[in-house]
Amino acid sequence: MAPILRIEHLVKVYPTGTRALDDVSLDVERGEFVVLIGLSGSGKSTLLRCINRLVEPTSGRILLDGTDMARARGSELRRMRRRIGMIFQQFNLVRRSSVFANVLAGRLGSRPLWRTVAMRPTTEDVALAFENLGRVGIVGKAYSRADALSGGQQQRVGIARALMQRPDLMLADEPVASLDPATSHSVMKYLEEINRKDGITVLCSLHFLSLARRYGTRVIALKDGRVAFDGKPVDIDEVRFKEIYGEDAVEVEIGVGPTADERAAAESADATAAAMRAHLETLDTH
Repeated sequence: MAPILRIEHLVKVYPTGTRALDDVSLDVERGEFVVLIGLSGSGKSTLLRCINRLVEPTSGRILLDGTDMARARGSELRRMRRRIGMIFQQFNLVRRSSVFANVLAGRLGSRPLWRTVAMRPTTEDVALAFENLGRVGIVGKAYSRADALSGGQQQRVGIARALMQRPDLMLADEPVASLDPATSHSVMKYLEEINRKDGITVLCSLHFLSLARRYGTRVIALKDGRVAFDGKPVDIDEVRFKEIYGEDAVEVEIGVGPTADERAAAESADATAAAMRAHLETLDTH
């Protein structure tokens, strides 16, 4: 079976002359959980942002099921982007809007413009929004403002928003870099769940090798914009670690522990259904 994503000789040179990606080639198979690691400035974020064209590549090919995203334009590019979910380090939520409105924003590329302008989501979109909020355990926060949530809760909103696209490929750009260790595991478990249960391919950049070992089925290390390692997490020994991070680097373990976010994640299916019904009743009255 052909890979869902194939990157061929990808180069990105910024206007400052910085060569962020230098002839990167790799395949990502369907259903993989691939973790990108490397020092800050190694090219991890640039690679993810080139894949969905938030950053324009200088040269090379980015094949999504055989179609080159690097050359896609207009409606073809929009159609391809709908297949790729994106989770950001800084959450990228509309802070003054409700959690529910932020999650619905994940459907913007899949519904007519008039529905967005009139703020009239379809019944299907409403049901999907509550389903995804239930999956990440924050359906009870649906009508809270995004800026009233903790960092871990905001990132779960980001995951729910990305799931609204029903993506085939999920990109996560250092999704736990702003979170404490225990909450980091809480968020990573949701990514693991959508990978295993939904079969969504995940490509996630992380700072910590311990998280890569715990959640990744494969690790790709970037160094100075080039692939320095591509293999199984267990194959990264101390020698490999220092090749990737430098001779003076010390590996930091991110331990697992219970958090308030994890306890709050145990929302019931009844709460999801009740909140959805309440919203639908509100729509019917207008």
